[in-house]
Amino acid sequence: MRTITLGDKNFAEYITESEIVAAIDQIAEKINRDYRDDVPVVIVTLNGAIFFAVDLLQRLAIDVIVSCIRVNSYCGTETTCQIENLIGLKEDVAGKRVLILEDIVDTGNTYQYIHELLTAKGAKDIAIATMTYKPDSYQKNLPVDYPALTIPPKFIVGRGLDYDGLGRNYRDIYQILDK
Repeated sequence: MRTITLGDKNFAEYITESEIVAAIDQIAEKINRDYRDDVPVVIVTLNGAIFFAVDLLQRLAIDVIVSCIRVNSYCGTETTCQIENLIGLKEDVAGKRVLILEDIVDTGNTYQYIHELLTAKGAKDIAIATMTYKPDSYQKNLPVDYPALTIPPKFIVGRGLDYDGLGRNYRDIYQILDK
């Protein structure tokens, strides 16, 4: 088992690149089917979802409009309840189907914040695709439509996920060994 150290934390390899890609292939098929008659606006949440977005978008056989939004709800290894809107949505979503791409859905605070923002802007319907989903931590009533990987509530890094800015560039996902 490979381990890495990021800052003051140690992590062990948890999900390999091939497992991640296989899971993304599966949700791409579902999205292609569900949006075959539409051109959805795909909202990529920066910075973490960049890697997932590239992997997923390359597998979509439908036309999409891509836009980005940056929000922040983490500090270190803990989820905070306060959402910070760092870069706002520029794309007009009124009357359009919207698909949010997230690196992780944990408590659901970020997802709810973005969902409320898109609803206020008149989106026709809103769905989410996420690379990782922690159902045991999830605290919202919104559906998580396309979870690629379902995981327990442990802190992870890699494939876009970070610890204080470190670790996003790893191809595999690593789980924290100590806290």
